[in-house]
Amino acid sequence: MRDVAIVAFGQSGTRRTSAEVSEVEMLMPVLHQVLDAVGLRAGEIGFTCSGSSDYLAGRAFSFTMALDGVGAWPPISESHVEMDGAWALYEAWVKLLTGEADTALVYSYGKSSPGDLPEVLTRQLDPYYVAPLWPDSVSLAALQAQALLDAGDTDERALAEVAARGRTAAADNPHAQVTGSAPPAALLEAPYLVRPLRRHDCPPIGDGAAAVVLAAGDTARRLCARPAWIRGMDHRIEPHSLGVRDLTRSPSTRLAATRAGAFEAPADLAELHAPFTSQEIILRRELDLGDGVRVNPSGGAPAAHPMMAAGLIRLGEAAAAIHRGASDRALAHATSGPCLQQNLVAVLEGDVR
Repeated sequence: MRDVAIVAFGQSGTRRTSAEVSEVEMLMPVLHQVLDAVGLRAGEIGFTCSGSSDYLAGRAFSFTMALDGVGAWPPISESHVEMDGAWALYEAWVKLLTGEADTALVYSYGKSSPGDLPEVLTRQLDPYYVAPLWPDSVSLAALQAQALLDAGDTDERALAEVAARGRTAAADNPHAQVTGSAPPAALLEAPYLVRPLRRHDCPPIGDGAAAVVLAAGDTARRLCARPAWIRGMDHRIEPHSLGVRDLTRSPSTRLAATRAGAFEAPADLAELHAPFTSQEIILRRELDLGDGVRVNPSGGAPAAHPMMAAGLIRLGEAAAAIHRGASDRALAHATSGPCLQQNLVAVLEGDVR
């Protein structure tokens, strides 16, 4: 198996609305940022893969328009996934493993602001039994959080502590949408949004984009002083029906982590895609993350959550920590769907110093 690494990462700032720019205009600076970081042009990239959602854009095949940000000439080898960009990264990783390319550009973007995001997300539910009830994404997350509370696995103060830690950490992240936080005791005085979740337990709605460059072997070493080597990556899915799942657990996360080699050695950092504070409780348990692991030093999804890009950002943030020497072995997690339905786990390592 070839060694493949993330050699560059870039992202836009996440904003509550970006009505003044198109998806292409939002994406182009990020693409230029990552390509400039490795000194390559779009035509020198072996494979390009993107992740986005036509539901958010409100039109079919919207990703073809976003290709204008890459450039129409010269012709490129290109693919797209109707998923978070983390899954586009997985496809590109497989492409490089097979030897069909030595470099790959992966990008994703999402504009949630034009529509009612919680209602839009009902369209991903079971179309026969659940979607006709129109349960919004926050209400479903509240069901999961309440199940955790009823099982005695957490309490509302612990959820507030997750929110306070993440948004305080985001103060050092120039791309975050929400930064700074009151202490947990003060957060608990806020009214419920959907019991037992308060506003701080839920992700902000925002628009944003992200991109990474992958490279294999000696090419990665040439393009980056300290590549973030992908030692393993896997993704799994829960049953589609929420009624047959134990919402307090995430067996797909644990299986993906096992297959990715996450438990073969301890990690010093983890970037978890946990849009709701209750989901971080679940993920920490499934991934066996103790107090010695720095979780979401970037602030995580509660600080910035651009749909279709938030998962790719988790992998990018973990890789960036390795690039600058702030981590030697990191876990990155991405999720999609209601209540942690689909989960991807990657293990990243830097060269021994």
